Amino acid sequence: MKITPISEEEERKRARRGAARQRRYDEEQWKPIVGWASGHIAKLLEGKTVHFRPRGHSMKGKIDSGSLVTVEPLDDKSKLRTGDIVLCKVHGREYLHLVKAITGKRYQIGNNRGGTNGWIRANGIFGLCIKVEK
Repeated sequence: MKITPISEEEERKRARRGAARQRRYDEEQWKPIVGWASGHIAKLLEGKTVHFRPRGHSMKGKIDSGSLVTVEPLDDKSKLRTGDIVLCKVHGREYLHLVKAITGKRYQIGNNRGGTNGWIRANGIFGLCIKVEK
């Protein structure tokens, strides 16, 4: 399927509405944004456990920047509890953040500094952090 580029005016309109989720790749093709955790998510979807060192301070106190984390695939999302650290996507962005609240089949995701990223369904959660090493 070939995706045709849109005019710059239409692109500005979509950006204002928050619908522009792709970057211009070249004059004739659009390419989806690939985030920092895309490779890890792909492995989790294959059923593999992943190890990596996330950077940043949003989870300070639970995960320090550069700590080695182990994330395993999560088959049964009903086992998730408030306070669990998950690798997920919220509004197209990838996070290793906390489950802050659970309402029915929806999960609120946020950092360890009081911020929230938004609500997602179980299909936006790819793995559960089971180990953090300094």
